Amino acid sequence: MTTQYSIDSPLKIGTRGSPLALAQAYETRSRLMQAHGMPEGAFTIEVIQTTGDAVQDRPLSEIGGKGLFTKEIELALLDGRIDIAVHSLKDVATELPDELVIDCTLPREDVRDAFISRKYTSIAELPEGVTVGTSSLRRRAQLLAMRPDLNLVEFRGNVQTRLKKLEDGVAEATFLACAGLRRLGSFDIANPIETGVMLPACAQGAVGIERRIADDAAAALLAPIHDEDTFIRISAERAFLKELDGSCRTPIGGLAELDGETLRFRGEIIRPDGSVIHAGSWAGPISEAVRIGAEAGLELRAKGGEGFFA
Repeated sequence: MTTQYSIDSPLKIGTRGSPLALAQAYETRSRLMQAHGMPEGAFTIEVIQTTGDAVQDRPLSEIGGKGLFTKEIELALLDGRIDIAVHSLKDVATELPDELVIDCTLPREDVRDAFISRKYTSIAELPEGVTVGTSSLRRRAQLLAMRPDLNLVEFRGNVQTRLKKLEDGVAEATFLACAGLRRLGSFDIANPIETGVMLPACAQGAVGIERRIADDAAAALLAPIHDEDTFIRISAERAFLKELDGSCRTPIGGLAELDGETLRFRGEIIRPDGSVIHAGSWAGPISEAVRIGAEAGLELRAKGGEGFFA
């Protein structure tokens, strides 16, 4: 294909600087190289520091929730410093800036959460009162619903930072996304938790590529690496989240799965202390993915009522 991007004028790929974010950016570059027969030199990886990475001493819920890992990257897209941005979609706010779009998703990885511990292999094995670290309000609420006896502590940081905290004895166990561990080649430490036990975050395991709406060259470049099944699923999940004002301040789980031409969606909202859960399942044609997700969100919001997440 013809494109404006070459070794003389490389495509600038924006990303966070964590090992996982870089792995996702390298995967995107590799897929583009393969799809178009382009050399590695036709791309540059631009690492952009985000607020979410810079502020490590406070919970995400206190400093603004979702968007903290994308705001600076989106500004770089808007002012032309980068051409595309590679994101973990579970970190992306449901409302994008008007000039930007995410219409390319890579094939989705393992959606499950992983239980990580040096001593234990499952939540059930944890002794009463043991300390568990997590920075996710969803995982915290889900865990409290199952095991209110546990002592939960804040556990911010990338995969490597959290594993170091385990080694240092800050906690006896934590949780990570299976997708991230697979992409980092570290899945051997994972004890996967089935989605019937712990429903994942909306869009967990999905990588989305953001671009300027007006950039037709980037759109043409990305089209061959787009995975439509992933896009349909995350469209339902993000529509669900949007109706619930989903951010890192709210414990919400949601997962869409495809069964032929049918989309099946499961969603739940949980009180932050784990005391109340409202959950349900919905299904319909894949062409109505956004409607299904949105209706699920509206239904659970009505069940929860005013101040449910307070």
